[in-house]
Amino acid sequence: MRREMYDDKELKEYRDLLKVPDHFEEGFDWKTIVGAIFIGFLMMPGSMYLQLVIGTGIGPAARWVTIILFAELAKRSYTELKEQEIFLLYYMAGAALASPFQGLLWNQYLVQSDAAKMLGLTEFIPKWVAPAIGSESLLERTFFHRDWMIPILLLVGSQIIQRIDHFGLGYALFRITSDVEKLPFPMAPVGALGTMALAESTEDKQKSWKWRVFSIGGVIGLAFGSLYVLLPAVSSLLLTEPIRLIPIPWIDLTRHTEDVLPAVATGLQLDLGLIFIGMVLPFWAVMGGLAGLIITVAANPVLYKHGILHRWRPGMGTVDTVFANNFDFYMSFGIGLGLAIGLIGVWYVVRSFWNGGGGQRASFKALFKPPPGRGDFNFWISIGIYVLSTLAYTGLCVWLVPKFPWIFFLGYGFIYTPVISYITARMEGIAGQFVSLPLVREASFIAGAKFFGYQGIEIWYAPIPIHNYGEATVQFRKIELTGTSIRGIIKAEIVVFPVVMVASLLFSQFIWRLAPIPSSSYPYAQELWHLQALNTLLMQTSTLEGNSLFFQALKASYVLGGLGFGLVTYIILNVLGLPVLLVYGVVRGLGQSTPHGMILEVVGAFLGRFFFLKRYGAMWRQYAPVLLAGFSCGMGLTGMFAMGVTLILKSLGKLAY
Repeated sequence: MRREMYDDKELKEYRDLLKVPDHFEEGFDWKTIVGAIFIGFLMMPGSMYLQLVIGTGIGPAARWVTIILFAELAKRSYTELKEQEIFLLYYMAGAALASPFQGLLWNQYLVQSDAAKMLGLTEFIPKWVAPAIGSESLLERTFFHRDWMIPILLLVGSQIIQRIDHFGLGYALFRITSDVEKLPFPMAPVGALGTMALAESTEDKQKSWKWRVFSIGGVIGLAFGSLYVLLPAVSSLLLTEPIRLIPIPWIDLTRHTEDVLPAVATGLQLDLGLIFIGMVLPFWAVMGGLAGLIITVAANPVLYKHGILHRWRPGMGTVDTVFANNFDFYMSFGIGLGLAIGLIGVWYVVRSFWNGGGGQRASFKALFKPPPGRGDFNFWISIGIYVLSTLAYTGLCVWLVPKFPWIFFLGYGFIYTPVISYITARMEGIAGQFVSLPLVREASFIAGAKFFGYQGIEIWYAPIPIHNYGEATVQFRKIELTGTSIRGIIKAEIVVFPVVMVASLLFSQFIWRLAPIPSSSYPYAQELWHLQALNTLLMQTSTLEGNSLFFQALKASYVLGGLGFGLVTYIILNVLGLPVLLVYGVVRGLGQSTPHGMILEVVGAFLGRFFFLKRYGAMWRQYAPVLLAGFSCGMGLTGMFAMGVTLILKSLGKLAY
């Protein structure tokens, strides 16, 4: 008897990991408004500066630091933060740290770069990207100049469309995958339970297990981060060579195993966080990933022997090996696997809509009857937002790049985007994994140049409607699990947008006026931006020459092979009654860019299932996400401290002279 996907035992375990609350609140009040201003004008500039100096922003730690700070202020004000208020702070911190005007800082460099001059592309970079060389605005290093008016207006306009678009297809896919298909979304409880743990700390509940578990994870993160991040950072300031007790990012063994395993990237990533992730992910999804890795290890020597992986050469390290193998085979094969997952997902959605069974019919009704109080709006409104925003992006592209075939823009927005978004939404819902088909954007640009006669590089800068809204479904699931009304999120978006835009413009201007970017004042940018510009512009020359290596990498036979492999594997698993998460894990194992982290994920999965689950019972399913959230917070705090020490000591060193 054929087994329904939704009857899978482990799916049910993760679906029930954190119950959806019966009561929802907006959580939007003056505290969240103050939080938005705090994040925009205090956290954002620090993150922007660190990106230019050391290449790493404040990251997730900024979210937790903001929450902890406001929680402590609330305690001393004899009040408390509700779970919904804390989640809104967490949500806004993520939105505010992405500084839109940092892109213009990159653009001003690109148009003046030696790479653009060397490749003869300076004159081809459009003025709606950045003013041309010789503009007073570039000489004076200021955005407050008429030459920047069109780039800034385009940036603001695209940001407005993007904010509105957030409630379009991403929200519609959430309603389909969560309300109708009832997928578990195993990674969603990480953020939800973490914010709930912090909420309980503000209420001073001495017996709260969530805060205790979060604290344990935080201490482990602080201890590991001290060795993994802090020690190398501080020692590099005091010694000629940094002390790294734990290799970063991994131990590369590829050159040591190439005689036995040719064309196989081998190594080990010693990041303790991978063990915690392995504990949280569904067990069979991790096992599927391991199976995919084993298949890769076994298949690569055979593929190399038969000349399929012909770009690999002895002496290559992990990065070169993975890149060569992806170019020769795995890029095309992975596209086929992704298409297989998409077809399987579409099949189950169609069945859920048309199956006469009572359970499926009830799920279909849930699409138009969401839980009361959750703040939902009509499903068709979200579809309308998606259609209008896609048409707006298309209109902008047609205006900015009139020579590029407009049919591509419609294909991006109404064919590729919904397909890849749904594939990702299902992978996020089942295995907590993001899916991205590589080089689709680049290959389509080159196809436009080769087959339709387009010549130019404007298309590389246009706001084309290629998006992956699948990841947004996880965010909406977190919103639901914390009992936060979607209406509160909408209000937060309205408030945080002007704060982000104003703060981003002011601090980008301030940082640029301090010193040219890049320069010795911003060592990371000075060190790596030239290489990034060279790689970026080399790719863009393909639409001028009308030829590219991307067409050599894309092979239809390998795509069909991946499609067939994915479908056959799924059918076999379904017939044998094996866990359905295996096939999604196999896709992840075959498609991962660097396999070295899989070993510790497997260790975490075994520890969680065969030790902690037996010791703590069903409660372990709730402990694990909170433990991971605490560990991430501890690691983030250590990273921020390391950055602060680095900046202070470097500043003191400069002042001494």
